[in-house]
Amino acid sequence: MEKRILGQLEWYLTVPTPYVFLVRFIKAAVSDAHANVAVLNSCNVTSMENMVYFLAELGLMNYATNIYCSSMIAASAVYVARHALNCSPFWNETLKLHTGFSESQLLGCAKLLVSYHMEAPQHKLRVIYKKYSSSHRGAVALNPPAISLLALHE
Repeated sequence: MEKRILGQLEWYLTVPTPYVFLVRFIKAAVSDAHANVAVLNSCNVTSMENMVYFLAELGLMNYATNIYCSSMIAASAVYVARHALNCSPFWNETLKLHTGFSESQLLGCAKLLVSYHMEAPQHKLRVIYKKYSSSHRGAVALNPPAISLLALHE
């Protein structure tokens, strides 16, 4: 009955995916980059966007990531992308405000995304890796994974 009522009101309920959050989180990361010229010199905005989408898609493809909510996967993808591309600082108050997550809260999911990036070239499902290895997507999949994150303690 509730579904019929909502349908009559033309309200549609959907389950949020990481992409809903990625749009907002990337804007926060990019606006921060524009505010800091040093960040722009070390981190290409287009590469960061492609890397974030690559990592988020890897997360969606692997079952182990299902324990994390969509917003956590999206925030972790931004965090890992900033590490992989040496965007300094890796996490800041602006990103914490927009995502609602501290750096320490992201580590578990972020480590999974790094491991997926490491395994991507040999994974039996290489479609995402091939997609982001193309020059059209900035070949971000070919960048070295952010293995420095694996040594951090949660």
